[in-house]
Amino acid sequence: MNKKRIGTILTALLMVICATTVFASPWKGGQGSGGWGMGGAYQRMYNPATIETISGKVTSVDRITPMKGMGTGIHLQLKTDKETISVHLGPAWYIERLDARIEKGDSIEVKGSRVTVAEKTVIIAEEVKKGDALLKLRDDSGIPAWSGWRR
Repeated sequence: MNKKRIGTILTALLMVICATTVFASPWKGGQGSGGWGMGGAYQRMYNPATIETISGKVTSVDRITPMKGMGTGIHLQLKTDKETISVHLGPAWYIERLDARIEKGDSIEVKGSRVTVAEKTVIIAEEVKKGDALLKLRDDSGIPAWSGWRR
């Protein structure tokens, strides 16, 4: 065989080995979502059995990291007739790109799952109503709108 043919065969073999290595690697369960994806511990906390709807006035809107290893998210403090509770909306990279804005002083209605995160009671929001506007963050089974695939 000539040198050119051997070089072509070796190059092709190297490409096959590299491609096999990439596709054979185990999937990491949504690392690109910053821990907000379907496979993460945070997502597994969402419980359709604890869905409730609450109304109140927004007292603050902040960036938080709900659990160690997660990317930054947006949450708000909602003052209702009974309590002031933290409402987790979703990852900052998703929420900040939406047209809908929720600001301090807004009166809103939140539908979501009441759970405990870091020993604090929070609502993981499914949807937020502000006037006639509806911000749908999850479907009825809790799958996030920012999730690129469905189970």
